[in-house]
Amino acid sequence: MFIGVQDKIGSLKAGMYANFFICNKSVFEDDAIIYETWSNGVKHSYSDLSAPNISGNYQLSLGKEQFKVNILPEQQHYKALVIVSDSNKLKGNLTFKNNLLTLSFMRDSINSVRLSGNYTESSKSFSGKGQTNDGEWMDFNMTFISSDSVKVKPKHNHKIDIGKVYYPFTAYGEPLPESEGLIKDLWGKFKKRYDAVLIKDATIWTNEADSILKEYDVYIVDGKIVRIAPNIDAPKTAFAKIINAKGLHLTPGIIDEHSHIALYGVNEWANASSAEARMGDVVNPEDINIYRQLAGGVTTAQLLHGSANPIGGQSVLIKLRWGKGADELKYEKAPAFIKFALGENVKHSNGLNPDTKRFPQTRMGVEQVYYDYFTRAKAYQQQMEAFSKLSPKQIAKENLTAPKKDLGLDALVEIMDGKRDITCHSYVQSELNMLLHVADSMKFKVNTFTHVLEGYKVADKIKAHGTNASTFADWWAYKLEVMDALPYNAAMLTKAGVNTAINSDDAEMGRRLNQEAAKTIKYGELTEVQALKLVTINPAKMLHIDDKVGSIKVGKSGDVVLWTDNPMSVYAKVQTTIIDGQIYYDKEEDLKLQADIQKERARIIAKLIVEKQKGAKVTKPQAKKQPRFHCDSEE
Repeated sequence: MFIGVQDKIGSLKAGMYANFFICNKSVFEDDAIIYETWSNGVKHSYSDLSAPNISGNYQLSLGKEQFKVNILPEQQHYKALVIVSDSNKLKGNLTFKNNLLTLSFMRDSINSVRLSGNYTESSKSFSGKGQTNDGEWMDFNMTFISSDSVKVKPKHNHKIDIGKVYYPFTAYGEPLPESEGLIKDLWGKFKKRYDAVLIKDATIWTNEADSILKEYDVYIVDGKIVRIAPNIDAPKTAFAKIINAKGLHLTPGIIDEHSHIALYGVNEWANASSAEARMGDVVNPEDINIYRQLAGGVTTAQLLHGSANPIGGQSVLIKLRWGKGADELKYEKAPAFIKFALGENVKHSNGLNPDTKRFPQTRMGVEQVYYDYFTRAKAYQQQMEAFSKLSPKQIAKENLTAPKKDLGLDALVEIMDGKRDITCHSYVQSELNMLLHVADSMKFKVNTFTHVLEGYKVADKIKAHGTNASTFADWWAYKLEVMDALPYNAAMLTKAGVNTAINSDDAEMGRRLNQEAAKTIKYGELTEVQALKLVTINPAKMLHIDDKVGSIKVGKSGDVVLWTDNPMSVYAKVQTTIIDGQIYYDKEEDLKLQADIQKERARIIAKLIVEKQKGAKVTKPQAKKQPRFHCDSEE
């Protein structure tokens, strides 16, 4: 299916190409024998399907000497054990092909013999000639006795039971479903996905005009919110979940505008522009931080390139669907974004990647990078448009060739055409001004200034440009360019009319974005509702997905979070996180999973001890450090 030829290959049915193999048993078993492979109807033989089974015990007469031979099947071949005496059991080299047997073994410590003879299937016997290592020839006969195996001292079986297969194959993964079409729910039963979820009697933070509704129900069907009202009747569908939320608070799922979780790498350092690099190509669905952030109420995150370059890579928007594959995490029909960056990181003045002498090395060089690349992008766009207007006849007549495609410039053309938006890593007032001037002069728009810790100084200009601001709650003084940062920044930008969000840029901070947002109540006196919007509807607006998520409204996706307390309280914990009407985190189930993890660890340790006592080689566990990426990570 990946290469689009599922109508020709990949299954056994009429009309498909004859691509298959023939095996004696399941190919996943250790002793499976592949007899033939067929490629587009052409046969390739490895073992004769019609060959007789010669395994068993035989009496070998070689001249005046007598031996017993035990023949055992092994993969595509046979192996032989020759019994010279009760205390002398020797391995023989045996092949059997086209009805011809060859067998060689040591008769004693210095003398060997090689036999070659034909097989008679009616009597299950072999006859032929044998030759000793000194050149003497003699006749031999080998007659079948029985199919009983010769008792040989058993060797240790090194195969270790690894237990159930989990996905993701890490802590908090779950056993794979036993049959297609079924999933394992949070309580250990295999069933279909929930058709409906009804949340009863919750305090609902809607982020809409009605703000907070007490003791209301929310009804989610097929992943969408279909009704918000008191006393909604229980769904009649067979696969429904009813949650008693009495005393609990329900909010929209938290949206992290600036995240680096669930990635295999974050920075491409080599060029001033890495616009052709795509974070969607390095999504890591097994990152445990996905699960951890579900436990903090996060349902959507924008995974950004780092801040190594003035023009970074293309971002990817995901939903935290823990247990799904990389492509299944990606937001369906997501708006296109790209990372830009300003400041110390891009000019390498803070020790990052110090051996690189890549342009730019100064702030004025950073500005020039934008002018250079957008000038190239305009020229490239004109070339492409001019060529597209030529007729095939004109192209042939003048022997013209199409302009070389440039994926990096394609991304910049998308920016100029309004098809891709910029999220720009930024700190100081002067650089915020600079990029706004560059954008105005080159006719593009800056969608979001992220970090933007001196944003309060130019809030009026940010608003006039129509730019959003995604900031930290109270990070400052960790490097020179953040010395003027204020914890009041988010509140001041909000009050100036700038659409503002709180982001994480950090896997640990991403687990408590509700608390980060709550800090603006202290630092700036925002209301609780305004503070919650900083991590829900506001980032949804700047990511252009507010028609789908960010508030609890009929028609929007069922991405909601149940909290044990007021979500702006430091005591609030996530009870349940729901994405698209499916439960991806549950507090009670999490406790069960923790207990299961402890049991599995104990089972593995006990099994290793037993295997080691039996003589198996065991490997000392190696800690696998989970990378935690930030804007300035060098990976």
